[in-house]
Amino acid sequence: MRIVDLTTLLEGELPSDPDIQIPHIQNIDHKATAPGMKDFFPGTTEEDLPEGNGWAIDFVQMCTHSGTHIDAPWHYYPRQNEDIIPGGEPAWTIEQVPLDWCVGPGVKLDFSDKPDGYKISKQDVIDYLAKINYTIKPGDIVLLKSGAKTRWGTREYLVAGAGMSAEATLWLCEQGVHTVGTDGWSWDVPLPFEAQEFEKTHDNSIIWEAHRVGRRRAYCHIEKLDHLDDVPDYGYTVWALPIPVKGGSAGWCRVVAVFDE
Repeated sequence: MRIVDLTTLLEGELPSDPDIQIPHIQNIDHKATAPGMKDFFPGTTEEDLPEGNGWAIDFVQMCTHSGTHIDAPWHYYPRQNEDIIPGGEPAWTIEQVPLDWCVGPGVKLDFSDKPDGYKISKQDVIDYLAKINYTIKPGDIVLLKSGAKTRWGTREYLVAGAGMSAEATLWLCEQGVHTVGTDGWSWDVPLPFEAQEFEKTHDNSIIWEAHRVGRRRAYCHIEKLDHLDDVPDYGYTVWALPIPVKGGSAGWCRVVAVFDE
C-alpha cells in the first residue's frame, strides 16, 4: 500500500485566507510548561523533571474553513435536495454527512492550464473525461487541479486558479458524485471574478453559483488540497474524513490518496 498526502500543512499567519480566517498558532515548549506540571503532580519540582522539561502543547485559533477542510451542505444554504424532495430538507451540518461520502475512487481533473478565474463548464468536464478515457461512477471523489496551488502562502492565492460552474457541479452530482475537491481556496471561481461578472450582468444566479448547487442536490467539497501533482488521473482511493464539529458548516480533515500496490 502506498499513501500520498493531499493535505495542506496548517500554518499560522499566512495571508492565504481573508484576514478574519487566518489561523493563529501558539506553540508552547517543554520548558514553559514545566512549572505547571506541579498542578498534576503535587510536590513536583523542576528538578524532578528530566532536564526540567514538561510537555509541549499548542493553542490554535482558526475557523472550520481554515486549512484543508470539507464543506457541509449547511455551508451553502439552509436547505438541500430541493430537486429531489419538494421544498427540500434541512441541510446537513458536518457531523451529519455520511462517512461513506468521504471515501471513494479518486478522479483528477487537471485544468491548471486555464487562466485565473476561468469557469469550468459541463462540456469542459465531459471533454476532459473523454481525453483520459474515464467514465464517472457513483461514489467517485472528483479532485480539481485548479492552478491555484502555486500561489499558496501569498495573498494572490485568494484570486488564483480556475473554478467550477454550477452546471458542471450539478452534472457531477447527477452522475452520483457526492464529494469533490480542489487545491484552490474555493470550489467556485475566485470570488472577485464572480463579483466582476455580476457587476457586468446583474445576473444573481452567478453569485457563489457552484456552492449553491448544494441547495438543489446535497454534496460536499474539499478545499485547499495539496500535492495533486503526485497522483494520476485515477486508480486510487481518496480518504477525507472530517472532524465532526457539532453544527459545523465544515470540518478539518486529513486527505490522503491510497494506492493498492
